[in-house]
Amino acid sequence: MGNTLVSKILQEHLVEGQLTAGEEIGIRIDQTLTQDATGTTAFLLFESMGVGRVKTDLSVSYVDHNMAGFGPENHNDHLYLQTVAAKSGVYHSRPGNGICHQVHLERFGKPGATLLGSDSHTPTGGGIGMLAIGAGGLDVAVAMGGGPFYLQCPKVLGVRLTGRLGDWVAAKDIILGLLGELTTKGNVGWAVEYFGAGAKNLTVPQRATITNMGAELGVTASIFASDEQTKRFLAAQKREQDYRPLAADKDAVYDRVIEIDLSTLEPMAACPSSPDNIRPIREIAGKKVGQIAVGSCTNSSFADLMMTARVLKGRRIDPLVEFAVAPGSREVLNMLAANGALADLIAAGARILESACGPCIGQGFSPADGTVSLRTFNRNFAGRTGTKGDQVYLVSPETAVASVLTGVVTDPRDLSQKMGIEYPKIKMPREFQIDDSMIQPPLSEDQAKAAQVLRGSTIVVPEAPASLPGKLVGQVLLKCGDKITTDHIMPAGTFLKLRSNVPKYAKVVFNCFNEPGKPTFAERALKLKSQGVAGVIVAGESYGQGSSREHAALCPMYLGVRAVIARSIERIHRANLINFCIVPIRFADPSDYDKLQAGDELVIEDLLGAIRSRGEVRIAKRDGSFAFMGKLELSGRDRDILLSAGLLNYTRSKAHG
Repeated sequence: MGNTLVSKILQEHLVEGQLTAGEEIGIRIDQTLTQDATGTTAFLLFESMGVGRVKTDLSVSYVDHNMAGFGPENHNDHLYLQTVAAKSGVYHSRPGNGICHQVHLERFGKPGATLLGSDSHTPTGGGIGMLAIGAGGLDVAVAMGGGPFYLQCPKVLGVRLTGRLGDWVAAKDIILGLLGELTTKGNVGWAVEYFGAGAKNLTVPQRATITNMGAELGVTASIFASDEQTKRFLAAQKREQDYRPLAADKDAVYDRVIEIDLSTLEPMAACPSSPDNIRPIREIAGKKVGQIAVGSCTNSSFADLMMTARVLKGRRIDPLVEFAVAPGSREVLNMLAANGALADLIAAGARILESACGPCIGQGFSPADGTVSLRTFNRNFAGRTGTKGDQVYLVSPETAVASVLTGVVTDPRDLSQKMGIEYPKIKMPREFQIDDSMIQPPLSEDQAKAAQVLRGSTIVVPEAPASLPGKLVGQVLLKCGDKITTDHIMPAGTFLKLRSNVPKYAKVVFNCFNEPGKPTFAERALKLKSQGVAGVIVAGESYGQGSSREHAALCPMYLGVRAVIARSIERIHRANLINFCIVPIRFADPSDYDKLQAGDELVIEDLLGAIRSRGEVRIAKRDGSFAFMGKLELSGRDRDILLSAGLLNYTRSKAHG
């Protein structure tokens, strides 16, 4: 019985546990990445550990999220990250150098290495043969300090790809099709491994598009083999020394296998407002479009933007469409400028945005009221654009550029069939234009001793969690439905600049559920906290999906939330809850969800006893009218973290023995 590529890399890095699906394991982390929206908190927590210098082979701090400086907050964060990285032995990618996942793929990713990132789309690195995993910032801080990363050993889904993509059909259509089949729910505890003759035909940027959106599936990681495509990409990046051939054994056994014939695929879209609401473009063709954007960490590679520029060369965009292009990295932008493609985009009527996350996280370019927006991004959660009631469709660059010419949703195959525009097949460059001048190397240990870390007034060290009570007396602050995302919990957009100041950012927890004229979630929670009553959140399926933002646990913790009771909780968010000493509880009987309402007062008589040794806990309404059982699906380490008042205290106690 042969091994999968996932199991091979896990085995190479295993430091604790056994590779049995569902069992907790600890793995050594080779590389980490942080970005500015999560990085300030991660580095503040890293500093509080007292480790000094990072212990990984490589750690990189990126600035790519909070770019627009309305007030001092974002620049304060940038200066803090730049100086703390230099002092801590971390590389720093400056604002304007590009999106973390695109730059890391280009300049740092290594086949066979483990990468842990404080961003849910870190699995993009699987496109180059890395085992790349998204996590909360505190988990990344621990890894930077040399600690293992703990996770549930995943089952492995094998996706066998055969055939070749047809003209105008893109890698994006592969992952959208898979999302349509698997959905965003129910995939916790799995990793996806792509293999087969069809996989060999996909370039590294195409593979990275697919692994990037594994985050939307909710899986731990997604990965392709490291082969001749990988070797060519690394050689073009002048990093031949990082190449290593890696693949699953020919007789590898997967826990499940899905077959996809690439030649049968067609252009697809994720319709509002979920990445798994998938329909073929032909079914929604003709819908009027007001805004289109090409970019994000999913589709902003050189090949994606060159294809877009070639189609638009000598043509004009529809006069009623607002069109923006955001190159994924400075490397891509420089190459487009050098070969004239950037001029072609500008001449066609495109707006050129920064090499950053931008509109993907609600940082500008919000659509008008009632306007359909096509985006080559990875998420279309309601309101994520900054416009209430937005209508966002996730599409490939091919579909985007076809639609920008016509002003309506257009099957890109119609460009050849009806408009005589041939599909521009973009070859990968033999050499990329390398310029690492905006990547700052860390100071030497001697230099670091005298270096000062710049801490603006808006950067506040997060409050540590309080110990859990033996008997929890709480009140349901909010009852929410299925697929509550971390965007619902902690809004991005204009609020992102508050992330380094938890007391201020906590004021907008569950802001989308606040009603005018009524106390906000934060106000109600703080009032309970002042009375010694714990806050409780009740949720349906797939609570906490989406971004890895640990503020979705950190800020509720600050407000006094001590438990989340849900039908199911997504992997990264569940880990973040435990890290900040909020108890994740799953309904033993899912129908009990229907019997709870906001305002219900709940009691858990022996919470600490249950956390110490039991798999279930009894929860009762305080008036005695109803009681039910909740499952505590906790590893021994999870229990120790909760009993230690969170991961930071647990890590300190382990360090001091």
